[in-house]
This record gives sequence, structure tokens and C-alpha cells, in this order.
Amino acid sequence: MTEKMSIPEEALDRLALTRAEYALVVERLGRVPNDVELGMVGSLWSEHCSYKHSRPLLRMFPSQGERVMVKPGEENAGVVDIGDGLAVVMKIESHNHPSAIEPHQGAATGVGGIVRDIFTMGARPIALLNSLRFGPLDQPRNRYLFGGVVGGISDYGNCLGIPDVGGEVVFSPSYSGNPLANAMCVGLVDTKRLIRARAEGPGNLLVMVGSDTGRDGIHGASGLASRTFEEERELRPTVQVGNPFLEKVLIEACLELVDSGLLVGLADLGAAGLTSAVVESAGRAGSGVEIDVSRVLRREEGMTPYEVMLSESQERMLLIIAPENWDNVKVITNRWDLWADVIGQVTDDDRVRIREGNVQVADLPVGVLTDPPLYTLEGKKPPELDRLQAVDLEALPLPSEGPSEVLLRLLASPNIASKLWVYRQYDHQVMTNTVVPPGSDAAVVRIKGTRKALALTTDGNGRLCYLDPYTGGAIAVAEAARNVVCVGAKPIALTDCLNFGNPEKPEVYYQMEECIKGMAQACRTLGVPVISGNVSLYNETRGEAIYPTPVVGMLGLLEDVDKGCQIGFRENGDVVLLLGGDAGDPGLAGSEYLEVIHHLVAGKPSLDLDLEGRVQGLCLSLINDGLVESAHDCSLGGLGVALALCCIKGQVGFRGRLDAALRWDESLFGEGQSRIVVSAHPDNLKRIIEKAQASGVPLLELGIVEGRNLNIEGLIDIPLAGIASRWENGLEEALK
Repeated sequence: MTEKMSIPEEALDRLALTRAEYALVVERLGRVPNDVELGMVGSLWSEHCSYKHSRPLLRMFPSQGERVMVKPGEENAGVVDIGDGLAVVMKIESHNHPSAIEPHQGAATGVGGIVRDIFTMGARPIALLNSLRFGPLDQPRNRYLFGGVVGGISDYGNCLGIPDVGGEVVFSPSYSGNPLANAMCVGLVDTKRLIRARAEGPGNLLVMVGSDTGRDGIHGASGLASRTFEEERELRPTVQVGNPFLEKVLIEACLELVDSGLLVGLADLGAAGLTSAVVESAGRAGSGVEIDVSRVLRREEGMTPYEVMLSESQERMLLIIAPENWDNVKVITNRWDLWADVIGQVTDDDRVRIREGNVQVADLPVGVLTDPPLYTLEGKKPPELDRLQAVDLEALPLPSEGPSEVLLRLLASPNIASKLWVYRQYDHQVMTNTVVPPGSDAAVVRIKGTRKALALTTDGNGRLCYLDPYTGGAIAVAEAARNVVCVGAKPIALTDCLNFGNPEKPEVYYQMEECIKGMAQACRTLGVPVISGNVSLYNETRGEAIYPTPVVGMLGLLEDVDKGCQIGFRENGDVVLLLGGDAGDPGLAGSEYLEVIHHLVAGKPSLDLDLEGRVQGLCLSLINDGLVESAHDCSLGGLGVALALCCIKGQVGFRGRLDAALRWDESLFGEGQSRIVVSAHPDNLKRIIEKAQASGVPLLELGIVEGRNLNIEGLIDIPLAGIASRWENGLEEALK
């Protein structure tokens, strides 16, 4: 026991291992691990790699479906069949902690890492999205982080030639100390070309290809992404440094190798670097591996085997090939001017053996590394929730400002205002497939050679999840699905990034568990499987956790790209309708209006999932039948903001009225769910009413498309130019 406990506390802290976990390692090995072995265990048992506090909860997600080709967790990304011999590969992942320390490289390497997750399965990356969270822009550090993250995303993605087609940006004090940078990538692959990250076949060779290996990123998985920022420490060396030009070459070389049929398996060197690539590939295949770290090209002198195994230097891949294919593989890597060398081989003894030349430096069973302890804790409802949910929002006084002034303030709020400042830095037209660019409910990307297109969006609302984790989690799924429906696509799969604080705190574990339960129920009700994802925990600074922020990346499929739909009103005289009507809670709880105007985050959000499913089904049917001219979901900012955006996007006005039974702030700015604003030619109104009645969906006639003003009787009358100016310039004004 003395020998087990002799390791210094600072060594365990560096590896994010508890003393009990260290004792478990010793017990399983039957001996004390050496430094290299302990470093490998620490990385693979880290929260970032092992999901030890979340894996039991993730089992609640529905993950099966007729289109699903790979079970979540089995490979680097999720895969769904979209017909015509094609499959979509997609995943979203976090780079939060690195982006908080060095925002440009942190965000850039987040893009590089998620792209590798896609092409490592043989898919060509065709689209990038992101989901970003920062503190208020009136604080200089938050402006620095915001600019750095956006710059890192644009620099890396633009160099790769992959369009960045959509995403979201949210600002809240909750994220001041811990910004979120979630990156999503979508790829396309011939189903016959799909390849796995598996080290199969004893005697097959392990080949490293790509960049040389340096000291950047060591302890990135264990020392950075698996603990909180409780103290001021120098963490910059744990942030990786990216080279997008090298990654572009790596993409093309690896896809050529896949097409050549020369590969048995392909894995990327991401979190935990070479350790994760070789061990997880062996674990999936039920094999063993033997590698010689002296064969790994190094960019720095004096690197130890420990550093080589745990380095997270970017733009590196692991190839598994038959020995007879080495010469042909080398021809391809040479043609792309890439370093490649054999560093080891697959064995049949279920062990990981690491040596440096003739000196063995590690010898571990694969199972010890891939079977971390899992923790199921007992959550505790945060004590402030009952109080916040019980706040009587009806008792709030109406603001001294009138409805028009409030609308203009909301349109200029950085959370609602145009994100043109962000996405004009991204090349969203490269590849010439982008049909609906950033700024809509969802992006639409055509699939050349077919009539099909993909609809893509990211969504999440930490404020709602904070007030009610279960309902907020369900709303994240519902709104993401609603967004792809509004462009005419059927939701078919999702990927998620679950951003939370320290899961060892009962209140945070409660938030995580309830959010996942809500998301899982929404997925089941709406029939959308979870095919991949990422969990980012310990998002805290000095004990203050971020809002619980599950982010959903949703994939929708349009069978005919010409049947898509967009936000903007089209023609004067078109009738404007609200699918979902005025059913249920008007939704002031957790609204942007409540925080911007009343400086209050309170209330209890609500969602009727059955109604949500009917509303989405009706909207999709109306679009497919050509009965509506536009569609836009009613969410952040409520109906008033939704109508304003429909006018701005269509460059045409609206005239109508709202239900006088409600307070005007509720009618205009409540964020009740399951509502979609559509416009239609008057000749189609009868059929729309009939379909709504048959679907059991409330329908409310709001008014007509008309003129050059947004005119809501007795409440608002603003020229189109006025609302457009406030919305278009809001974010840039906040940055001044």
C-alpha cells in the first residue's frame, strides 16, 4: 500500500487521476506502472477520452434507425445512409479549454481535429459549422476571445477549402471565464469506401503519416480538457498549434489511399495523440500493437518516449496496412510530399508494447487502457431553481419603452443581431455546393450528381437549460429539428456536444442528467437518432460553472433541392400564418426580452413534444406540396423578432394584428415553442387550413405581406429600413 500511495499528488494532478484511480491501475497491473505507462493511462482515463462521468447517461440516447450505419462510440464519427449509395459522416466536438487560453490556435485546431474525424472514415469533408459562446462584449477580454476564436476558425477552414456554412454565436455573463468553441464537420462518402479506425490483422504495419511530433499539446486531454480553471497556471504549452496547409495535403493523400484500397484501417491522432490512436484502434479490433517511438519523426531534440506518446501535435494520421502494400503507400505519400514511416505492427496478444529502439518502455494490456472506471453519481437540484421557476412573470411591469423601441433594442442585441461580421470571414461558397448560406434557419448544401441536398444547423439555449435542464435539453433538439424543417428538410440524425461544469458537483451532475433525459425524450418523439457527439465537462472558472449548454448539430435531408424554402416573405398580398397558433405558454420564461429589458433570467420553460412533432410534420408537408412561400421558426426574440426577420430577409413589409388578450410583451416577445411563421398565396389558404385541422395543429392568421413597414396594429409601425439597420449593425456596434 505504501508503494501504491507513494506517487506525488502533483503527478496525479497533472494526469487528472485520483489516488483511488491510481490504486486501481496498480491493482489491475499487479505492479506499479512506470511513467510512460501511467501517462498513457492518465490520458485514456481522462474525462475527455473516457467519458467516465457521462457514458452511463449517454446510453439513454436513442441511437438506432434504418439509416444508421455505425453505432455511436464505435468510430470517430457517426454515419447515416442517405440513399444513392451515399452516406453522410458527421460529428461535433469541443475545443473550449484551449480556446480560453489561446483563442486563435485553440479554435483553429478544433476545426482541424473535427475535420480529421471525418476524413479518417474515408469521407470527403463538405461543410463546417460551429457553435460559440462568449461573455458580454463590453468586456475587453471577451472581445479578444471572440475575435481570436472567429479568426482561428476562418483561417483554418478557409485554408482547407471547406465551406463554413452555418452556426450560432451567443453572449452571456455565464461564459465570461470559460468560452465555448464547438466545431462540427460533415462529410460525404460512397458507402463502399467507408473505412474504420481498427488495427486488424496480426503482422499488419502501423504507419504514421503527416506532421512531425513536438511537445505541443502534451497533457491536453488530461491536464487541460479534464479539469477546471481553478488557479492561474501557465497552460499555453498544452494548446496545440495547427498547420492547415499540411492538413489539406493530408486530406487528399488519405482519401487517395482510401480510394486505392491499400488501407486496412485509418485513425487520426487527436486527444492523447499516438496513445489514443494505437490503443483505441487495437481495442476496437480486439488485437494488440507493438511500436517503436524512435521511428517517429520529431521536431524537437531530446524528446522522451513519454512526450512522443502523449504529444498532441496536429496533422498526424495512423495508417494500418498489409506489409505488401507499404511500397505502394509510400509512392502516394511521397507524391503528396508527406513524411511517412512504419512505426510498428499489429499483434495478436491484446497488449500494447512500446519501445525506443531495443529498450522497452511500456507493456500494458489493451483492456487496462480502454476500460476506465465509470461513475454514476446522485444529482441534486440546484437550490435556486425553485425560486427562479416560481417568479411571477405576469407581475412584471410593462417597460417604460413602447413596443417599437423594445423591438429595435432586441434586434440590436448581439444574440439576435445579424452575425454577418462573423460569417463574412468564412468562405461559405467554396466547392460551389452552398444553396442556402449562413444566416438562415439552416444551411442547405447540394449533393452534386443527385437531386438531394443536406440541411445543417447547430442549436442550443443554455439559459433555458439553466432554468429547467430537462425541458431545455428537449428544446435544444426540438428547435434544431424545427430549423431544418423550415428549409424543407426531414430531420434524419443529430450529433451533440454536451458542455457542462464539474460533474463531480451534485448540482452539475443533476443538470447533465436532466438535460440528457430531455434530449433523449425529444429524439424519441421526433424520431431522430443520436449518431455521434462529444462531452465537454469541467467548464468552470474559480468555481463558477457555465450554463448547462447542450448543443445539437442537426442533419436534414431534402430529396429535391428545388423544393426548399427560406425565411423571407415573398409577394405583396401573401397571407401570413402562425403554425402552432397561440397554443400553450407564451414563453417569457428565459427569453431574450426578459434578460435585455428586465435584466432577469427566470421562469419555467415549457414544451409540448407531441404538438412539436405535429407542427414540424405539417410545415414539412406544406413545403413539399408547394403551399407556402416562406417559413421561419419562432424562437429567440419571439414572434415580433420573427416577423421582423421575415420582412428584412424578403425586403418587404407586413401588416397585421396580434391577440389583444395577452400583454403586448408576451404576444410580441414571448418565446413559446412549437411555432413557425409561414406565408402563402391566398389561393392556398383553404388547403392549408384543411391540412392544419387534419394534423391537429392550431393555426393563427396574423396578417398579410404588404408595403415597406412592419405594422402591427396598435403596437408597432416601423419602416423596413429602420428594423434592417438595427439588426444588421447590432453586433458591430457592440464591438466598438
